[in-house]
Amino acid sequence: MSLRPIKEIIQTKPTIEGAGVKLQRAFGFGKTKDFDPFLLLDDFRNDKPEDYLAGFPWHPHRGIETITYVLAGSVEHGDSLGNKGRMTVGDVQWMTAGSGILHQEMPKGDTQGRMHGFQLWANLPSSLKMTDPRYQDIPSSAIPEITDDDGTSVRVICGESILLPNYLDISVPPGQRKRLKVETTRNAFAYVFAGSGTFREASDPRAVLTEQAADPNAPAKYDVSNHSLVLFDRGDEITVQAGGEGIRFLLVSGKPIEEPVAWYGPIVMNTQEELRQAIAELHTGGFIKHR
Repeated sequence: MSLRPIKEIIQTKPTIEGAGVKLQRAFGFGKTKDFDPFLLLDDFRNDKPEDYLAGFPWHPHRGIETITYVLAGSVEHGDSLGNKGRMTVGDVQWMTAGSGILHQEMPKGDTQGRMHGFQLWANLPSSLKMTDPRYQDIPSSAIPEITDDDGTSVRVICGESILLPNYLDISVPPGQRKRLKVETTRNAFAYVFAGSGTFREASDPRAVLTEQAADPNAPAKYDVSNHSLVLFDRGDEITVQAGGEGIRFLLVSGKPIEEPVAWYGPIVMNTQEELRQAIAELHTGGFIKHR
């Protein structure tokens, strides 16, 4: 067994998307090699309705998949193919944009006005970028949840196929240390959204790990808390020590696609020519291929 070293610890950045939704971006629009096959992770968490109710009106996607996971409130969605639905607490929607789709997502708070969820973007290989759009709607009741003897609980958002990303929602009780397996060939990261703890590696600390560190010679820092993303290097295990309040985080891993990325907003292709074609089709009405 080899513990994965920590490559970097990143703090989220406040971002405004859609029609004015305030959210925290863990990563996106850069470092595609480090996160391959993932492109972006947004944490849309807010208790002020005026900061999210404008939502994400009609917009296009092509060449990617979006995985939306709701923890509080709800999200109503619709698309250019006539699909409609509503995600509530614990639900997951996996949308394969494929050749192209127009859709909207409109968040609503719970009775206290709270809204919380995540959206993860996963790239598609060139062989699948122009497939027909499709959805996988997974209700909370269908998501497996496993509780270990030490009290650690794991919700398996996705994790049954070696070809698909593994996406876990993990809660470790206060003071517990936990080792978790991650297949060696996958890129992997953990996103902390509650509590605090420490992710450690087997080797001695290397350079400073926090993205915002000012002193390159300062000791490495491994402590993480809310809104911290931990990017791992290679290995087949990670280890986490929960703090006094426990720790809850997403653990996501996927096999790299290792293809060129041409990216413009929610459209991700392999070449600039494919990107230009997609943008031109948005203006000429040829963007939607599947009816």
